[in-house]
Amino acid sequence: MRIVLIIPTYNERGNIGRLIGELQSIFRSLADEMHILVVDDNSPDGTIDIVRECQRRSRNVHVLQGQKQGLGAAYIRGMRYALETLRADAVFEMDADFSHKPADVPRLIAALEQGADFVIGSRYVPGGSIPREWGLHRRLNSRFGNIVARYLAGIYRIHDCTAGFRAIRSDVVRRIDLQGFRVQGYAFQIALLHAAVMGGARVVELPVQFVDRTVGESKLGTKDIIEFFRSAAWIRFQSSKVFIKFCITGASGVLINLGVFSALLSLGLNKFVASPIAIQCSIITNFVGNNYWTFRRRNLVGPVHARGLRFNVVSILSLAISYLTFVLLSHVFPGVAPQVNQFVGIVPATLVNYFLNSYWTFRNESRATGR
Repeated sequence: MRIVLIIPTYNERGNIGRLIGELQSIFRSLADEMHILVVDDNSPDGTIDIVRECQRRSRNVHVLQGQKQGLGAAYIRGMRYALETLRADAVFEMDADFSHKPADVPRLIAALEQGADFVIGSRYVPGGSIPREWGLHRRLNSRFGNIVARYLAGIYRIHDCTAGFRAIRSDVVRRIDLQGFRVQGYAFQIALLHAAVMGGARVVELPVQFVDRTVGESKLGTKDIIEFFRSAAWIRFQSSKVFIKFCITGASGVLINLGVFSALLSLGLNKFVASPIAIQCSIITNFVGNNYWTFRRRNLVGPVHARGLRFNVVSILSLAISYLTFVLLSHVFPGVAPQVNQFVGIVPATLVNYFLNSYWTFRNESRATGR
């Protein structure tokens, strides 16, 4: 594999030369073709001079300069260059300040070789850690930011969503519209991870010990924090489109249910026979709408007929819940119009229908595991 480690820099003169040297030592033990791409945001401290000197000594060191626009913008430039110019099979994200240990690079590569698409050096799986010297404020900031990313952005299966030490197959990156991200700073990390998960990437988390920098200053500012929260909220809004589509499909199913039910009653059919027929008609139309509209952008598991089989299992359960609710209400409130009881019976069945179909019938073929 040709692997490119992308290292964004801004005023990292005190770290970058030593980091490149340690990485080169690690590379000697690897069978893969390793490259280092430093994406420098025109550092005024002479970072680029150190990198140029390393580049003169080693052909596998590359430099990409540009205006300072934030971490996300730097990674987007770097990934495009790695894929289009260096023809990388995989790319790394790695900080320049030694917070990520060069010795962990082979472990992440091994996970790629074992079938992972997206490998995270994770602080929050068993065996991972954050610096003991961190104060309460910084610990809470790290934890809270990760919780926001996991639950607000909807990627809760991942334990460390904000990690900056990651190895990613190029095929995963190529399927993502990087230029379409509405981020420039640290929020890029969750935007990229979310897009990869939604695209079906197999995500693996490996425990790493995060080390606090000893040289230079952190680049995380208030603007980055604001963008981070805004990005997480935007991702959740985009994800909620699926639920909105499901509600629209469900609403059409309700109309079909009640329409068929009323039509059968007008034909003289017994209401206890008309009810399950109407329910089944709405379930069939809901399946068609959900399969070919609501969840069509998901990397769905299995062929259509397999999803149809799972859908029928859920349909039988939903029908039973709706019908039993209808029967119960009809006996408890015999004076109420049967259409009202029929409508109320739809509510619990819809909730069960959505949960089981979203997470089973139409589940996304994305997998996340920890090690």
